Amino acid sequence: MEQPSRRRTAAAFAALALVLMLLLICSLNVGSISLSAGEVLRGLLHRSGEHAAILWELRLPRSLAGILLGGALSVAGFLLQTFFNNPIASPFILGISSGARLAVSLLMVGLLCRGFLIGSAGMIAAAFAGAMAAMGIVLLLSQKVRQMGLLIVCGVMIGDICSAITDFVVTFADDANIVNLHNWSRGSFSGISWDNVRVLAPVVLTALALAFLLSKPIGAYQLGEGYAQSVGVPIRRFRLALILLSGLLSACVAAFAGPVSFVGIAVPHLVKGLFGTAKPLVIIPGCFLGGGAFCLLCDLLARTLFAPTELGISSVTAVLGAPVVIWIMVRRRLRTDERGS
Repeated sequence: MEQPSRRRTAAAFAALALVLMLLLICSLNVGSISLSAGEVLRGLLHRSGEHAAILWELRLPRSLAGILLGGALSVAGFLLQTFFNNPIASPFILGISSGARLAVSLLMVGLLCRGFLIGSAGMIAAAFAGAMAAMGIVLLLSQKVRQMGLLIVCGVMIGDICSAITDFVVTFADDANIVNLHNWSRGSFSGISWDNVRVLAPVVLTALALAFLLSKPIGAYQLGEGYAQSVGVPIRRFRLALILLSGLLSACVAAFAGPVSFVGIAVPHLVKGLFGTAKPLVIIPGCFLGGGAFCLLCDLLARTLFAPTELGISSVTAVLGAPVVIWIMVRRRLRTDERGS
């Protein structure tokens, strides 16, 4: 029984890696200027050719950021689903992403309108503060509202309020120094530079490594808080670690890509279905690969469907991810009805 499971796990990882690689190649090839495989290879290896600058300065950092941020959002969703023991918990649904986005927009507009520049680290710090503020409100509500469905509704309302304020700020921020602010407010990987990637990559990969190191206590926590305590998991510190890691991963996405919806809900469930398990040791790296592939696909569609007009990436992730969420809710309801009968 164990051997087929290992074969399935290896095959699933290989499939995800292959899909991710193919999407990365397509992302580098396709755009306003289509490049052949030879031009891409020559541009990447030798930085030669007339289109090398397009590859190195525009497409490659954008694609790498899509992989990193998509993986971050997916892992953050898995951590929050574990924390709240709810399959539709995610940074977007609970308003955490919107809180991070609001903090970044306020700082960006406030500083840039006065002639100051904000660095990548500052954007992450602001987004993390906004994410923690929104998470704090959700946690306070969870002490009063024991019903998870109502808590989700409260999270959605918090997100809507934060999004409305953000839209107001962005709409009336008429400043020529605010580059890509409107694209960012709709959700986009455009405008991400190598400087951004150099900052976000260590943060995301470190948070991912820390989440992976928590695989064993997460597995115990999935069996119930009482069981986790019985095997020596320090519940308070463990729950704090889940909050901080999910908030940090969500903050990176909000800081550089703006709102990206449904990835944190849909991808963890798709990955669980692919691997046939919910073991964190498998699901955390699987979520990172799956989230990266999902966001690369959505970014590719956003750039090419109505070229030269570019869609907000959140519009594409919603179209692809929302049906998965509906399927999750319907299946959960059917299972509840079956148990009741």
